[in-house]
Amino acid sequence: MDLKRTTRTLLAGATLAALAACGGPGSGHGTAETTKAALPAPAKKQHTVPGLPGMPPVLDPKDVYAADRPNKLSPVVKDFPSRVYVPNTESNTVSVIDPKTYQVIETIPVGRQPQHVVPSWDLKTLWVNNDRGNTLTPIDPRTGKAGKTVDVHDPYNLYFTPDGKYAVVMASLDRELVFRDPHTMKRIKTVPVSCYGVNHADFSLDGRYFIVSCEFSGELLKVDTASMKVIGQEKLPFRGAMPQDVKISPDGKRFYIADMMADGIWVLDGDKFTKPTLLPTGKGAHGLYVSRDSREMYVSNRGEGTISVFDFQQNKLTKKWRLPQGGSPDMGGVSADGKVLWLSGRYNAEVYAIDTRTGEQLARIKVGSGPHGLAVYPQPGRYSLGHTGIFR
Repeated sequence: MDLKRTTRTLLAGATLAALAACGGPGSGHGTAETTKAALPAPAKKQHTVPGLPGMPPVLDPKDVYAADRPNKLSPVVKDFPSRVYVPNTESNTVSVIDPKTYQVIETIPVGRQPQHVVPSWDLKTLWVNNDRGNTLTPIDPRTGKAGKTVDVHDPYNLYFTPDGKYAVVMASLDRELVFRDPHTMKRIKTVPVSCYGVNHADFSLDGRYFIVSCEFSGELLKVDTASMKVIGQEKLPFRGAMPQDVKISPDGKRFYIADMMADGIWVLDGDKFTKPTLLPTGKGAHGLYVSRDSREMYVSNRGEGTISVFDFQQNKLTKKWRLPQGGSPDMGGVSADGKVLWLSGRYNAEVYAIDTRTGEQLARIKVGSGPHGLAVYPQPGRYSLGHTGIFR
């Protein structure tokens, strides 16, 4: 009897539960319709990018810069003071600017011919590339103090693989890509190249390859990240080409390469690595910087003292800003809030602060001789791919 009573009780409870799930009597909906409405909606299929193993996952397959939104600082850097670090190639110093006051607040002695100030993959260190001094000087961005130099031969420029496994030294005169430990800088693998003047680079959306500019032979390289091998090489279709900075489009479909002799940017399909097309921007096109909303790219035209603004969606130049009294805008970066573009004045011993909304020059600051690859720091992003700040 107890067993039968228990069974009847369970059946009755199940029936009541089913009625409750369907809305119960008097709900105003038919049973079949209500049951359909109560079923959970099918989960949306997430489109993921099969990135380089060990690389942080791509946040948005339609925007490689999704982690770089205004003031979206990593917990690693959120307490670092905001500064602009300017390597002066002819003075062998780094000028440190307070962006709030537009004043140089410190001058740090470094090695011979510092070319770029490069944020490390883990965001904790700034590396000064002392090219002719064959050293790297680490700067602690929390304190602004320089540490003990590290011996690294011909460090013209410096990058980091997206998985954080290697530092990649662009040994321009040595004609090598040198893969090193990202912390100790111990040499791990040397990749000789047949082009001249390996210079700048950027990585594909999935991190599996990167495109390198060869300044002195007018060529581009395609390098497999995991195997550390050159898998493609091509000559730019312009006599006397001198490719400089490299940046990928937000959707990852194109690479842009500034060319200071062709006076514009090359547009390249990185996956296919076919012949690129040239978009004229201005004399001496040099540096490429993406806005915080991923809509625009700023192109510094060093030979004419202007900045061209390229709209990714419209696929065309929409504005050109001219520096008052001219200048030689070179390398730099965008402020954490996205409101100011900072550029070094390579041949004028000065730095320019430019309003990204209006193109107005906000400040012109005197620094040492031959200012080059300045770094605005900190900037938004989860990790650094190197140069003066390529963040993902």
